[in-house]
Amino acid sequence: MVAKPADRTGTQAEKSLLAVLRGEHRHPPPMWMMRQAGRYLPEYRHLREEKGSFLDLVYDADAAAEVTLQPLKRFPGLDAAILFSDILIVPFAIGQNLTFVTGEGPRLTPPLM
Repeated sequence: MVAKPADRTGTQAEKSLLAVLRGEHRHPPPMWMMRQAGRYLPEYRHLREEKGSFLDLVYDADAAAEVTLQPLKRFPGLDAAILFSDILIVPFAIGQNLTFVTGEGPRLTPPLM
């Protein structure tokens, strides 16, 4: 299947962040805010509980896509979404064992040499 170019008509073309990324100047400029979905969205908490573990959520492409889109569904005025993942996936990808200890947080083993 060949990917089609993004449709720049209608509401997407009017989004401030996309306009600025195309080089247009907007006043006021768009803001970029990071969030931690698990801290406040009930739909995130439900999906996280359903998956069983944070890593199962991160490594399930459909679930990660759903978490990415949740704020856009809840707040239609947002211009963009941040792809859902976690910074701790980087050390995990280079061979450190990553676990999450309930009530304490992440634990990494020493890197493999």
